[in-house]
Amino acid sequence: MFIISHYPVAVVGCFLAMLCWGSWANTQKLATQSVPTTIFYRDYTYGILILSLLVALTLGNLGTEGRSFLTDFKQADTGSFIYALLGGLVFNLANMLIVIGIELAGLSIAMPVGIGLALILGVIVNYISSPIGNIKLLFGGVFAIFLSIVFSALAYRAKTAGEGSVSTQGLTISLVGGFMMSFFFFFVARAMASNFSDPAPGLLTPYTALVLFAVGVVASTPLFLPILRRYASKPADGEIDYGDVSRRNHQIGMLGGMIWCLGMASSLLASGQTGYAISYGLGQGATIVAVLWGVFIWKEFRGAPATSSRYMTLMGVCYVLGLTLILYAR
Repeated sequence: MFIISHYPVAVVGCFLAMLCWGSWANTQKLATQSVPTTIFYRDYTYGILILSLLVALTLGNLGTEGRSFLTDFKQADTGSFIYALLGGLVFNLANMLIVIGIELAGLSIAMPVGIGLALILGVIVNYISSPIGNIKLLFGGVFAIFLSIVFSALAYRAKTAGEGSVSTQGLTISLVGGFMMSFFFFFVARAMASNFSDPAPGLLTPYTALVLFAVGVVASTPLFLPILRRYASKPADGEIDYGDVSRRNHQIGMLGGMIWCLGMASSLLASGQTGYAISYGLGQGATIVAVLWGVFIWKEFRGAPATSSRYMTLMGVCYVLGLTLILYAR
């Protein structure tokens, strides 16, 4: 199977994960202009599963190192299966809450708050599980990310100060989603062998873990869709049937899932060189990518006061500083 063997290449993989995780939500913004969010999200999960299988059946079978995908799948023990599937379930609920937050509060607000919190807690959880990296630089970066979350919340407050009422529902749901999001990578990592080139018996390679994770996402979606339907479905589900949606809108949803899954695959493969905490932390720098999309492409802060713009600038500076410290922690 294909394995990343050098740290600089692993860093590139982490930044690819950051780009993908910060960009997939654009497909949500596009699709939900004409179809319910529930339909978009269902297609999104199918995209995750499709790309995970494509990656596993191609890169997962290249080379002589490690175990091929099917061989690895057959030898895995029950515990590894459960951890990978549980990672998919936890991610799915957390991601669904952040999707709701994006609709209620906007891309440039929900992502910094939700994913920023997920980054802070996720780095801590994954570092405890696998303590690789300079702890001072790593947690210095985490503190800088915390400051960026504070500034993003202040920017949102300044933006809505002139409105009749300030709804905190989107922020609250994003925070809950971010809290849950911080644990999914830990469960997937528990299912994986630490040595990808010579994986221990019973544990999984990144490719098999990715596929089982995706199965967990798809299988749990029907359980969580009522939550999405209640808070964020636009237009109402009764107005459009799944079969009546155009092929293009289905493709947009699946594309979003594929983009996210490419980021997940890159992060898992990079973790063999960087460690789980650094790989996860750099990947979750997706927030700053999402903010740039929200501010410059979707114009979510158009007409916002100068105070809001200053807070957004401080948020960006702190986020870049945090990512830099996390990068050098290895």
